[in-house]
Parts: sequence; C-alpha cells; structure tokens
Amino acid sequence: MESFKDLVQMRRSYRKFTDEELTEEQVQLILRAALMSPTSKGRRAWHFIVVDDKADLGKLADAKEKFAQFVKGAPLAIVVTGDPQENECWVEDGSIAAISMQLQAEDLGLGSCWAQMKNNYLSDGTASEDVIRGILDIPENMRVLCVVAFGHKAEERKPQNEERLKWENVHVGKF
Repeated sequence: MESFKDLVQMRRSYRKFTDEELTEEQVQLILRAALMSPTSKGRRAWHFIVVDDKADLGKLADAKEKFAQFVKGAPLAIVVTGDPQENECWVEDGSIAAISMQLQAEDLGLGSCWAQMKNNYLSDGTASEDVIRGILDIPENMRVLCVVAFGHKAEERKPQNEERLKWENVHVGKF
C-alpha cells in the first residue's frame, strides 16, 4: 500500500476466501501487528489463539447463530481474548489489536472479517464465548472478544466511498 490513507480506504470486510493457505510469514506479520498494537498502560494483556484446523473453524462459526458462517470458509482465524481481572480495558485493547491485524492483512493483500462473540448467545442461552472456550480450551478467567477470519480474497470490493463519509457526525468543541 502506498499510504495509510489508501490502506484505510481499501480495507473492507471479506466473507469469501479462496482455498489458498496463508504463508507462515503472512501469519507472523499479522500477529506482529497485534503484538505491537497500543494497550492501556502498556499491559499487553491480550491473548490470541490461531486456528487453522477446518473442523475447529467450523465449530467457531457455529458458536454464533448468525453472521459468523464465513469463518468456515477461511483458511485461518484468530480468536482475541482478554482477562478482565488483569485489565479493565481488555475490550478496548483487544479491539485495537484486532483492527491492527486487519489493517496488516489488507496491506498484505489479504481479506479479513471480524465476528463479534462477546455478549452473544445461542438460542438455547449458551454464551458464544463459552462454546469457544470449550473448543479451544480457553481458561475460565479469559473472555472471548471476537474471531477474526483471514484469507485470500475470493472477490474484489470497491474502496470505501469518500462521498459516503458521515462528516455530520464529527463535532468540534461541543456536540
């Protein structure tokens, strides 16, 4: 990417991926972006679980009844977790890490999409994060924020439309 301005304009959510696997270098660069992301008080208290097993990817997709099925078609997903007892800003820190990974993926020409899991429940009342905790042996003290799917884009999307920016939502000085 030539500039950060272009990078943020080009980054879109991709829910369809090719079968091509990510290289080890691509995965390392994505994780590096997460590990370098800013955190409250420099705590770096998040944890990331890299999942590339097709069966586990399918189970992660099914941990949410709607809007996560794209995870099944991804060659790789990263689960973002945090411990609220260790860091009261775990949601914010995990969110920053997740978008840092997505921006790095875009810079590499890869697609990504975030599936929110925190505060999501299946129709039987089971928390999505409890399902994920069971799939990936995540300790009870850890909370699951999201699952971010990564892969080679199966389709191209147009850059964000500059004319659709909601500048009216920006307030200077006071609301």
